[in-house]
Amino acid sequence: LKGLEINRPDQVWCTDITYIPMDRGHAYLVAVMDWHTRAVLSWKLSNTLDTAFCVEALKEAVATAGCVPEIFNTDQGCQFTSNDWIGAVEGLGIQVSMDGRGRWMDNVFIERLWRSLKCERLYLSSYRNLIELKAGIDEWMHDYNHHRIHQALDYAKPWQLYRPKSGLAAAA
Repeated sequence: LKGLEINRPDQVWCTDITYIPMDRGHAYLVAVMDWHTRAVLSWKLSNTLDTAFCVEALKEAVATAGCVPEIFNTDQGCQFTSNDWIGAVEGLGIQVSMDGRGRWMDNVFIERLWRSLKCERLYLSSYRNLIELKAGIDEWMHDYNHHRIHQALDYAKPWQLYRPKSGLAAAA
């Protein structure tokens, strides 16, 4: 992504995983985000760090968007360097991009998403199980996509700029 001007939806998508502690145990959250609009196209929870829930999030994002991006950027975590992930991305005709050493800025938007989600919702609530956690995240993600304005987007909402191409996404 170094030196690339990202100026339209579906040019670059990114993903990352974050750890979420709960009253008993923990969960992992993966999200797929459109880089240009900051719209969260999909997210999945898991109690394991396997690659399967990441591939599921990718497939759901493609279904929601009704298309694939030109480039998909990730960090170099084992889920995103695995044959399953690389095969799924390349199998869709998407160019794989990974953050290089010292290139933390390549995933800055999804890192900001995690910070906002955790500070605004997760750290303020106590979740006993994955069902409660999923409901809390679902509510926050909907608000983020459809109601939250972003200064960097000229005070537009992510979904307003993304302009989903499928009925499923428009109904979300």
